[in-house]
Amino acid sequence: MIPDYQSLMRPVLVCAAAGETRIGDTVDKLADHLALTPEERAELLPSGKQTRFANRVNWAKAYLAKAGLVENTRRGYFRITPRGQAALADATATINNAYLDRFKEFQDFKAKVNGAEDAASASTATTVQGAAPCGAPEDSETPDEALRKAHAAITGALATDLLDRVRQATPAFFERLIVELLLAMGYGGTSEEAGRALGQSGDDGVDGVIDQDPLGVDQIFVQAKKYKDGNNIGAGAIRDFYGALSLKKAHKGIFVTTSAFSQPAIDTARGLGSRIVLIDGLQLSRLMIRYNVGCRDEEVLHLKKIDEDFFEP
Repeated sequence: MIPDYQSLMRPVLVCAAAGETRIGDTVDKLADHLALTPEERAELLPSGKQTRFANRVNWAKAYLAKAGLVENTRRGYFRITPRGQAALADATATINNAYLDRFKEFQDFKAKVNGAEDAASASTATTVQGAAPCGAPEDSETPDEALRKAHAAITGALATDLLDRVRQATPAFFERLIVELLLAMGYGGTSEEAGRALGQSGDDGVDGVIDQDPLGVDQIFVQAKKYKDGNNIGAGAIRDFYGALSLKKAHKGIFVTTSAFSQPAIDTARGLGSRIVLIDGLQLSRLMIRYNVGCRDEEVLHLKKIDEDFFEP
């Protein structure tokens, strides 16, 4: 299990006590010392740009520096200070945020961060309260982990609201929504006629069709079922869709529902010769959020960091 960033503060100090050290080397040494598994070492943050363990080691070092227990020497390197040596010499001390709070430098750092939060709007401050460096309800989380957790909670609530609205809409609206979503995902090129909602008698069991390429050489047929939660799609509906595809001599289909698919339905789709992709209600709402269909960006938060190259001599 990957330790939280506060649990890593003392180990980071121990590494720094051996002399000036590079943060990347510290990450590797601590991973070896803690006997992290290959999976734990490789686990990435949602951004995909940094491993979770490296992120927590970096935050541990950053907070130690704010309290004056370590100091940055050059790009990517740091060393222990006399204050850090004294902390390390006290074997009974639990070096965490509460310990760092005894130092004025760390208190000043917290005051500046909290002051910046107070300057933001009340709603935004409430949302990112978990990102405060100390005193947050879950102090084991790094600030960016807390921010991502808050973002995931907001996104989850939005997905639920979107799905409720889609379930309340008419079947015709639902069919148009699916085609619009597929267009937003890049299917059909730029042609205005690339996607068409059918949904009328004589459509041979298909609710929509979308061109996979700008010229319409290859087409994907769509089946859309607007069901209530709990009214899951069974294997029979998948076989019927497969039959409709066969009548149109099509090899690709997308089956979308606002509910879910039973396990037999999933197994049937996998076993059929045609390529049938299943999208349930949860996946549908997540795709709508990702491609801004039925929702829009209200506020964009940019996470920034120091540009080390700018400060290079």
